Amino acid sequence: MTRVAAIDCGTNSIRLLIADINGDNFREVVREMEVVRLGQGVDKHKAFNPEAIERTLEATRKYAEIIAAKGVEKIRFCATSATRDASNRALFIDGVREILGIEPEVIPGAEEASLSFLGATKELKGMGAPYLVVDIGGGSTEFVFGSESVEKAKSVNIGCVRMSERHLKTAPPAARDVAEAISDIDDAIADAARSVPIKKATTVIAVAGTATTVAAAALGLNEYDRYSIHLSRIPASKVFGIAQQFSLMSRDEIAALGYMHPGRVDVIAAGALVLSRVMLATGATEFVASESDILDGIAWGLMAPPPEISQEVLEAEEEIVEGIDEGAEDVLDEMTQEIDED
Repeated sequence: MTRVAAIDCGTNSIRLLIADINGDNFREVVREMEVVRLGQGVDKHKAFNPEAIERTLEATRKYAEIIAAKGVEKIRFCATSATRDASNRALFIDGVREILGIEPEVIPGAEEASLSFLGATKELKGMGAPYLVVDIGGGSTEFVFGSESVEKAKSVNIGCVRMSERHLKTAPPAARDVAEAISDIDDAIADAARSVPIKKATTVIAVAGTATTVAAAALGLNEYDRYSIHLSRIPASKVFGIAQQFSLMSRDEIAALGYMHPGRVDVIAAGALVLSRVMLATGATEFVASESDILDGIAWGLMAPPPEISQEVLEAEEEIVEGIDEGAEDVLDEMTQEIDED
C-alpha cells in the first residue's frame, strides 16, 4: 500500500484526501474540507484578494500538519479555476510551495475534467457508459464525456461563486437577475455542447458540493450524509424544483437547512441553477450524485495516469491561462483604487 495525499484547491473550498492505494484497492484515511473562498472577487478583478490568499494558506498549514502526522509518501496539490484566472497567482503559489515543500500545480480545465472523470467513474467499472461527468465548481464547470477514457472535455466559466458574484447578489435574487444568470449559463452550456456531446451520455454523473447538496435536498436529509448521497439517482424534476426553491429563499432560510454547509449558503442558489440548466440542456431524466470527484482523481492519479485527453484540448486550455497575464498591471491598479475608495 502507498499512502498518498491529494489537495484540491478550488474557487470556493480547499480539500484534503489522504488514502492508502494498492492496485485497485483504495482505503480512505482522512478527508477534510475548508471553505476559504479563494476566488473572492476574482471574476471582477482577475486577481486574488490578499485576505482570501491568507485564509487559504492557513488551511494549507493545517493540512501540512495532518500530512506530516500521517506519514504520507506522495503529495499532489492542484489549483483550478480561480488560480487560473488570477493575475497575481504567483503570490499564492509561492506561499503553498513554502508550506508544503512541493510545487503546486495550476492545472488547465481539460486536466481538471480528466481528473474529475477518473474520480467519478472509477467505482462504476464501465457500467452505464458512456458517461457525462459534470463538475460544478466555484469558478468553472467541467463537462467531460467518455466511457473508459476521456473522449471530449470542455471547461466553461459558470461556477457557483462566479455566477453569484455576477448575478445572484441578493437572497432571494430579483427575477431579472435570475433571468440574466440563466442567459449566461445557457450560453456557456451551448459553448460546451459544441465540443462535448452532452446529449449522448447514457449516464450523467454530477460531482462536487453543488450536486451533492442538491442531492441531499432531493433525498430529504435532515443532515448531510455522504454515504446516503453517494451514487444516489436524483430525478431531473426534483433538480428543477430545488433550484426554484433556493431562488425564492432568504439567506437565513437557506442557512437553517440541516444539510447545508455554512460555506455554501451564499452560492447554492447559483449552483443549483447551473445544475438545473445542465439537466435541461442534456435532456437527462436523472443524474447520479457522486461523492468521488477530482480529489479522488488526484489521489488515483498519483499511482497511475488519469484518463488520456487530447493534446489539442490541453494546448487550447493552456492558451487561455497564458492570455490572462496580459494587462495584469492595469487590473491590479483598478483593484487597488477600488479598495482605497472603500
